[in-house]
Amino acid sequence: MKNNKYDISIVIAGGAGQGIQSVERMFVELLHHSQYYVFSTKEYMSRVRGGSNSTEIRFSLLPVSCFVDRIDLLVLLDDKAFDHVSSRVTNDTIIIGDKKQVSSISHPHVFSFDFLNTAQEIGNIIYANTIAIGLLASLFHIPLERIKNHVSSFFQDKSKKVITDNLTAVEKGSAFARSISESIRIPQKLNSSSDTRKKDSDSLLLLNGTQAIGLGALSGGCNFISSYPMSPSTGVLTFLAAHGWKANVFVEQAEDEIAAINMALGAWYAGGRALVTTSGGGFALMGEGLSLAAMTETPVVIHLAQRPGPATGLPTRTEQADLQLALYSGHGEFPRVIYAPGSLNQGYHLTKKAFDVADKFQIPVIILTDQYFVDSKYQTEMFETMPKEPTQYIVKTDETYERYAGESSGISPRGIPGYGSGYVHVDSDEHDTQGRITERADVRKKMMEKRLGKIRQLQKESIEPKLQGSKDYSILLVGWGSTLSAIEEARKQIDDDRISFLHFSQVYPLHPKTTQLLKKAKYIITIENNATAQFAALIEKETEAHVHAYILQYTGHPFSVENLTDRIPKTVNALEEYS
Repeated sequence: MKNNKYDISIVIAGGAGQGIQSVERMFVELLHHSQYYVFSTKEYMSRVRGGSNSTEIRFSLLPVSCFVDRIDLLVLLDDKAFDHVSSRVTNDTIIIGDKKQVSSISHPHVFSFDFLNTAQEIGNIIYANTIAIGLLASLFHIPLERIKNHVSSFFQDKSKKVITDNLTAVEKGSAFARSISESIRIPQKLNSSSDTRKKDSDSLLLLNGTQAIGLGALSGGCNFISSYPMSPSTGVLTFLAAHGWKANVFVEQAEDEIAAINMALGAWYAGGRALVTTSGGGFALMGEGLSLAAMTETPVVIHLAQRPGPATGLPTRTEQADLQLALYSGHGEFPRVIYAPGSLNQGYHLTKKAFDVADKFQIPVIILTDQYFVDSKYQTEMFETMPKEPTQYIVKTDETYERYAGESSGISPRGIPGYGSGYVHVDSDEHDTQGRITERADVRKKMMEKRLGKIRQLQKESIEPKLQGSKDYSILLVGWGSTLSAIEEARKQIDDDRISFLHFSQVYPLHPKTTQLLKKAKYIITIENNATAQFAALIEKETEAHVHAYILQYTGHPFSVENLTDRIPKTVNALEEYS
């Protein structure tokens, strides 16, 4: 193994049902507590058992938070796994697998161990996973006692025999690691030209995107979630079901997505703060409810975790192809806000903010993530302390109360039934200031202008895109959402002072400075996980800027750093050639 890198990339590959996720969770947490920065993400097929899945784990003395193609160490847990990841294997890759699985692999660095038979001798084939933990951790010089303590803690709710057997499995894996350590020659510490060390692990949170969104919802005052399970969004529903009781969150698994959004609207109407979590196919069914929220000016927060379509598409893969769906869903014309977090920190704070913006402006707010974002896990700084109570925008009504008054500001006083003596009347038809149905042209005009007038205020409160790199750029990379870390790591590796990166965590409405930042560049290149450059189209529609080139990917996989370090210079060269 070459050790001229700051980080190591390990891939564990096997079939669904083999416990790969357990290996990932145990090993990642062990690395975290061993003072390493760590990142992991997974790709998996849409099946309960079989197929070919893999998990990538990167760890380093420096922060890591995105996917790389490079595999330094590959652990194979079934006979189909190698073919599944072989395109990422190089001559420097170390391959470790069961004897039967690696016997036919022609490669200079192959090591075999009888994982399955050893596991069966211990008592169950599932112990092959814990053998792999002992192997990996020992290869990278984590002390055996620390490994055993970690595994014991992981299985603390199991029987004494299960714990003992898992500790035996750790010892078997560790013994094998010692037997091949001289051949692999992994140093005690990863090479680094910097003295940068990981902070004390207690000062960092180890989370995935699902947990960041869930915690943000709790911090935003969410007390109701109604959703129908749909990958990759379901994790937010189960997170709030598991932890929301501490914050008195009511959790309802609805019979379908139409019921889910209507339940959420009912909760907001009654004074709650509701969240709906779904994916593209489910969001498509929510279009009428979205429009209902707009007409009744009822707040609602929707987490839309993207996956490739059309239709069922690739239900367990990633893509950024639902931007236009989020922008244009719902009949009629009405304002909305769309956030697209690119980091765990953004996921937390934007979800929290979504509840405040929805409540204040009485509009739908959409949090746009994707499978890659929700399934990626790494460390982030501690989030700010949650406030005791979020800001409330509900008013106490009296006999003169009119639900849709306030045409001048665009924001009406929102009352709820039973809080005050006024009558709270909402209607899905066009209505007057009291909320009563009308077909008068002058009233229709005023109400439309009142609702659409919120857009100007929303632009003033929008989030400015973040510029990374020199302010004196001539080439501007533009990304949004989950592409943040991969683009930024690639930009740093390319190390060209002309190239800067502008990341959007709010994709609608765009911040007023957007045009100024874009037009400063000679060339604008958008980088998107879709086939039609949807954000580029939005930029050109909403600003005076012209996008000169696109770097697109729509395979169901995220951008890797290597992919971008190859494609960005080629795109720049092509633009300069033809200019």
